[in-house]
Amino acid sequence: MNLKDMELKPEQLRKVSDPAQFHFKSTADLATLEEMIGQDRARAALDFGLSVPGAGYNTFALGQVGTGRWALVKRMVNEKAAKQPPPQDWLYVNNFDNPSAPIAMGLPPGTGCELRRDMDDLVENLRREIPRAFESEEYERQKTRIGQELQEKQSQILKEMEQQAREKGFGLAQTPMGMMLVPLEHGKPLSESEYERLPEQVKEQTEQAEASLQQQLTSTLHRARSMQKEAQDALEELDRQVAAYATGHLIDDLEAKYKDFPPIREHLEKVRKDIIENVDLFRPEAAQQGPLAQMMASARESSTNRYKVNLIVDSCQQKGAPVIIETNPTYYNLIGEVEQEAQFGALVTDFTKIKAGAFHKANGGYLLLEARNVLMNPFAYDALKRVLKDGKIEIEEMGAQYRLFNTTTLDPEPIPAQVKVVLIGEPEIYYLLYELDEDFRTLFKVKADFGNEVDRDQRMVDEYALFVATTVRDQKLRPFGPDAVAKIVEYGSRLVEDQKKLATRFAEVSDMITEASYWATQAGHEIVTADDVKRAIDEKIYRSNRIQERIEEMIERGMIMVDTQGAVTGQVNGLSVSMLGDYEFGRPSRITARTYVGKGNVVNIDREVEMSGPIHNKGVLILAGYLGGRYAQDLPLSLSASITFEQSYEGVEGDSASSAELYALLSSLADAPIRQNLAVTGSVNQRGEVQPIGGANAKIEGFYDVCRIKGLTGDQGVMLPASNADSLMVREDVVQAVREGKFHIYAVKTVDEGIELLTGVAAGQLENGKYPEGSINARVRQRLTDMAKIAQQFAAEEEEKPEREREVAGVHMEKL
Repeated sequence: MNLKDMELKPEQLRKVSDPAQFHFKSTADLATLEEMIGQDRARAALDFGLSVPGAGYNTFALGQVGTGRWALVKRMVNEKAAKQPPPQDWLYVNNFDNPSAPIAMGLPPGTGCELRRDMDDLVENLRREIPRAFESEEYERQKTRIGQELQEKQSQILKEMEQQAREKGFGLAQTPMGMMLVPLEHGKPLSESEYERLPEQVKEQTEQAEASLQQQLTSTLHRARSMQKEAQDALEELDRQVAAYATGHLIDDLEAKYKDFPPIREHLEKVRKDIIENVDLFRPEAAQQGPLAQMMASARESSTNRYKVNLIVDSCQQKGAPVIIETNPTYYNLIGEVEQEAQFGALVTDFTKIKAGAFHKANGGYLLLEARNVLMNPFAYDALKRVLKDGKIEIEEMGAQYRLFNTTTLDPEPIPAQVKVVLIGEPEIYYLLYELDEDFRTLFKVKADFGNEVDRDQRMVDEYALFVATTVRDQKLRPFGPDAVAKIVEYGSRLVEDQKKLATRFAEVSDMITEASYWATQAGHEIVTADDVKRAIDEKIYRSNRIQERIEEMIERGMIMVDTQGAVTGQVNGLSVSMLGDYEFGRPSRITARTYVGKGNVVNIDREVEMSGPIHNKGVLILAGYLGGRYAQDLPLSLSASITFEQSYEGVEGDSASSAELYALLSSLADAPIRQNLAVTGSVNQRGEVQPIGGANAKIEGFYDVCRIKGLTGDQGVMLPASNADSLMVREDVVQAVREGKFHIYAVKTVDEGIELLTGVAAGQLENGKYPEGSINARVRQRLTDMAKIAQQFAAEEEEKPEREREVAGVHMEKL
């Protein structure tokens, strides 16, 4: 095997962007980027979801944060909305038949605003016109006439009654208990003592006459009360006539104005009737002072609100369909609420306290929501689904269906919902909802999938340059030179760890543009240079890599044991990636393996102590499959082995170290020392093929940094899967070290290539059922054969023990 064939060249480690491909002096010469870079699939899905009619065709825009989801969604939604007519005005009016159930009314755009103004003016006019009408001379004359007629009629019947009573020796006296009959003598009332001195016969005649007169008096008083009621009715009728006269022309004018709107005319007729029946609300009260007077004035003010209009959606200034972005999608912020007001120790409400929610505001248009925020707010997701399923916006108290006791509140009439909803969230949320919620599948039928990367071709590189120019222009940054744009392109490839791709995580790219502009300012550069971009990248790393430097220091001081020279049997340098928020770094870890005669099981020590995850455990189990499939076709696998990450005090997950673990096993079995100046990454399958892994760049850089700290020898390097070669965007200092021969990167396809590179001993290929003498595979095969013989011999010796000896041994073990 030729090592040169496996070693990667410096130009393979990083795809450099040539500034000469850009034909501008700075990004100030470039136009603004009109379209989002890439995302053709998401754009087509959004266009479909926003355009197709029918229930359930709402959209979920899924993608990682920073991929431009919100920017593209807002732009496309605004474009669609601008071409559509504005929606209806929506308002609530009082339900005079059932005030607890306000009536919803939809009107053409601008009509609601005008009606609200007209109804406010009506109330103000009524407060002026009605008192004026009741202060008129004609009203006072009619009122006086009714009072005089009542007084005359009552006086006449009382006079007649008094005359009849006098004829029979009685008079009428007004007492606190009412009108009473009093016996008379010579025209004067008898006292009680005088009455008692009368002869019994006279008293008896007097009592009989009194009984007869009492019936007449009762009848007379009843007639007087009837006259009083008739007069009161006449006064009320007079008030109604005056109120009708005072309000008639005002409401007639409104009915004429809104003659083409039957719901408004019907409501105005109810208003007319209610005003006439409750005209006292507009009549002046006698001057009063104190808390009671304030309470009465407040009550009168609130009572006249019944004639007003609560305009919850005003489209008079709306151009096109509404686009509502609700950043705090609580239950009430979505569907609205009925507010309550404390008045003199009590909570009161009416239809004027109804507040619109995001669905009301977006009705006839589009509602954009962050999926995570919806799910985090209690009952918000249920409210969202209910509106979309029922096709109406129904305001009800949160958790009303779970209350043990009913409370008095309003039940506003639901409003028909015609809203396109776009949920924006991470893929994990989409797939979780799709799996667990059947309603979600029927309500969000359109998936707009935002990718994390695009091809790194010339068209996309040019669009990257336009993105830089647009960001610079929008944020008022310093212009970028061609060399700086080239570094931004390289940074885009590094973000996705692929030479052939560019990242669409534009939030991160935009941050780097901003930071590079800052460092250019600090350096006094009018135009941002490649060095400024490098400085920004280095400073970003420096702000986050304190833990990495601490680990490297511990390796340098020997507190974490990692060899970068020499060779050791059963020991290999594995590579892993640690994540600290938005920063990741690679680090080497010593992996050791011990082999011994056993029953064919490979013990993962990290698993036994519950420090490894399922993917790592799977990788270890694959090792036993590889060993058995390759070396134990004609003999039992009588091997036991233990594998562990030394000095690992945290969880281990992933299978990227499975090839390194296998090399340690093979080294132990073949008694072939492994070079410690090489570090290994890559997963392996049961057929011995080395498979690609993630984090290759960070792993290479992590081992390079350790070797640099401990001293570069010129023969150190990293061995990785050949299928990862296209994903490399290694740091420039590492590339330079490879160019100078101080560091090496090897790409292997199989375990045989890897073990040969690590041990310097040929792996050996199977020929005529045998491996070449002295090869790694031959030595492994021989060791496994020896283990099988030892196991068989041990089993035979156990079988040959006398029965009595085995019984004694068994009893002894039971006692133990």
